Amino acid sequence: MKTINRLTIMALALLPFAVNAQTPETKVWVSKSNDYTKILLDIDKKYSPEFGSRQGLAVYDEQISVPTLANGTAARKERLAAIVKLKAARQTETDEFVKQDLNILITKSELGIRSELYGLQKRVPFLNATGSVFGGLQTLLDDQTAPERRQAALVRLRKYAGLEKGYTPIVDIMKQRIQQQMAKPGVIYPSKQDVEVSLQHDVSMLDGIGELFKKYKLTGWEQSYAIIKKQLSSYDGWIRTTILPKSRTDFRLPAEEYKLALENYGIDIPPAQLAKMAHAMFNDLQKQMGGLAKKIAEKYKLPSSDYRDVIKYLKKDQIVGDSIMPLYHRHLADIEAIIREHHLVTLPNRPAIIRLASAAETAQQPAPHMVPPPFLNNTGQRGVFVLPLNMPAAAGVKEDKYDDFTFDAASWTLIAHEARPGHELQFDKMVEEGVSQARALYAFNSTNVEGWGLYSESITLPYMPIEGKLISLDYRLLRCARAFLDPELQAGITTQKQAYAVLMNDVVQSHAFAQEEVERYTLNSPGQANSYFYGYTKMVRLRKDTEAALGAKFNQQKFHDFVLAQGILPPALLREAVMNDFVPKEK
Repeated sequence: MKTINRLTIMALALLPFAVNAQTPETKVWVSKSNDYTKILLDIDKKYSPEFGSRQGLAVYDEQISVPTLANGTAARKERLAAIVKLKAARQTETDEFVKQDLNILITKSELGIRSELYGLQKRVPFLNATGSVFGGLQTLLDDQTAPERRQAALVRLRKYAGLEKGYTPIVDIMKQRIQQQMAKPGVIYPSKQDVEVSLQHDVSMLDGIGELFKKYKLTGWEQSYAIIKKQLSSYDGWIRTTILPKSRTDFRLPAEEYKLALENYGIDIPPAQLAKMAHAMFNDLQKQMGGLAKKIAEKYKLPSSDYRDVIKYLKKDQIVGDSIMPLYHRHLADIEAIIREHHLVTLPNRPAIIRLASAAETAQQPAPHMVPPPFLNNTGQRGVFVLPLNMPAAAGVKEDKYDDFTFDAASWTLIAHEARPGHELQFDKMVEEGVSQARALYAFNSTNVEGWGLYSESITLPYMPIEGKLISLDYRLLRCARAFLDPELQAGITTQKQAYAVLMNDVVQSHAFAQEEVERYTLNSPGQANSYFYGYTKMVRLRKDTEAALGAKFNQQKFHDFVLAQGILPPALLREAVMNDFVPKEK
């Protein structure tokens, strides 16, 4: 999952009690915490109205971000002032929950400012105008956005194009920001490979803008779209002639920047230590997969029992076209039956939502992912599991096909991770349980989120059919590979060619999926892929320690319901909640 905002925290205090949104006491402290959170939210909505729209606030729908240097400076000044207020409040606050949330807000803000200042001092950014415009419009042109709000996309489109009075074309603002950074001495240019790949994907997103307006049958957008399409194409041409020749041939981030990335994704141990842990689990998983593969080979009378050959055999039965969604819905029902029968977690009465991605969405995010619901002004919207199929190919380039998501055995673990008992429950329960906005928004990072996703696969795996078990372990093998390939690529220990070999041979990925993975580690979000494995190990350790503390009184359904009721917390704070509240109550 990648869709998650790159927000982070490193909480500083301990959490002595658990979140319980059903009590009057909880409502009091959540309300107080939200008052403090509003200080930051007002700044974020002011300088990034698209964020306000994503959170369901229609008042921001016709507004757009104006990413000038002056606005960036003004926003940072306001955040620094907000940090002073929040720190002062922390000195006098007596409620432990609220103090926890103040720490979340302060730490997130300070890390964000450090990251901004690093960029200002050291980097020439690659600002993808097409991606920004597509994302800002897609927020409004969505199935779960109220129809009356979609008209605002016409105004937002005109403002992006600079056609409204007082607005400059977004491409001109981004060009100016890049030029301002280029004028500084000793700055680092973006990776050449990153720029080239992003420009290829822009083709699909540019067409996707028009497709969104057509899909929702809006009128009066054609002229504005023609203008901005020309602007965006011209901007990409400028990137090719101005930035691309100066771009770095080495994809690796400077050590300081990679460390910042890891912090933002919630990883607080050295990457070499994480890689060592991942290598060990990788080897162990291969042994487990060998045993399962032997049984499957006997079942189907296959000539080879090597797990790689067995997975290739399972992949041959590809589900295409109209058969894809029925397959996923059928196995969603199967997994829900497993959850109920084995009391894994409490399920809601509402159905989960799964849909296929468009070509433009796949270009923007080519991995299966969960789109979170709005957390501020939710009027019934829910998380959506989005399943992309094939990487859109650039003109004249042979299409690179995935075979990793559209076969029966793979659907089990993908549903468990993205839908139930994974992210869909995780996100929607935050809305339903009424957790504080600090925990829903400002504690949102990959470690805190993806740890639950991978753990969800593991608690469902024992009840899957044997074919599903093998592929589920293969996906866990992938997460281990990520946790050593990402840091080793960044350290120069491993080459991209070697990474492809591991992913395509040992993890048995298609070339398209392996390419997406390598681009993830090197270009799109270095450090993020490590978070799955790291968060998972923390969840597994927490469960083992909880079982040891409770013995025969351990009830996994109560444990999982409790974890989900906490919102998104970093591993240390979640551990405190479990050990200081859940365990004593269960005893």
